[in-house]
Amino acid sequence: MAALPAYRWRLAPDGYATRRQLRARGLRPGGQEVAAVIERPRRRRGPLVAHLYRLDLALPVRPMTPARWAALAKANTARRTCPACGRDAGYVIPTALGTCVPCAYPEDVQAAA
Repeated sequence: MAALPAYRWRLAPDGYATRRQLRARGLRPGGQEVAAVIERPRRRRGPLVAHLYRLDLALPVRPMTPARWAALAKANTARRTCPACGRDAGYVIPTALGTCVPCAYPEDVQAAA
């Protein structure tokens, strides 16, 4: 396997893009291998590395189907539903708490009432 070309930060040639840059253009890598890397130097640790993909091989992003929209809505609803009380919290429940805030801190809710 040949080594990938490495470019310094902001010095990559035209025709390459990171995943985020591809997504901003409505594209995706489409199964292609990483074509090059870009390195951003840091003082105390190794460089930050970003993978670059070729623009000419990138494919358009697949459109969302009604089934995908439904699955996404169901997943977001599950993230908002408290497992303790079963109510929609109105926000995504923090994984650190595991429940909605009133269920996690019932003494604070009683003091406020």
